[in-house]
Amino acid sequence: MIKTIIEEGKNVLEKDPATRSLFEAIFFSPGLRAIIAHKIAHSLYEKEHFTMARWVSYRSRKKTGIEIHPGAKIGKRVFIDHGMGVVIGETAVVGDDVTIYHGVTLGGVGTQKGVKRHPTIGNNVMIGAGAKVLGPINVGDNSKIGANSVVLEDVPENSTAVGAPARIIKKHGQNFIYAI
Repeated sequence: MIKTIIEEGKNVLEKDPATRSLFEAIFFSPGLRAIIAHKIAHSLYEKEHFTMARWVSYRSRKKTGIEIHPGAKIGKRVFIDHGMGVVIGETAVVGDDVTIYHGVTLGGVGTQKGVKRHPTIGNNVMIGAGAKVLGPINVGDNSKIGANSVVLEDVPENSTAVGAPARIIKKHGQNFIYAI
């Protein structure tokens, strides 16, 4: 766990220009605190200690303002910048090297139990402040979601999606616009 905390702290130090030291990243980054708490809660959740997992998640939310359901799967080096108001739902999957800004929701649609209700985010994705990514959709690797966008359908890899509802404005280095 110490090795993971140091790796995640170095990631914060690299991605946050306001963070001046590894010590500061580890002890004062709410995003990192939420990620570490989530790793503990997720481990408990996988062992079917659901109440204890929810308790760890709840305590983390109170301290950081970031709500990550213990069932969510979070990759390595996920950077949550500022973090206040971030919500990640139970069946969400977040890949490696993802950047999430404040006010982002990776939310579900529907209330059915036992089905995938939340998005799957690929590797190296950036999700802008206030964006809402809703439903069992996929956001491909190396994509960007603009601030305050509402994404309701799949986003191909290497794309940029903006607007409400979101539309693709860039793919594979070529500019074009089409509705999602």
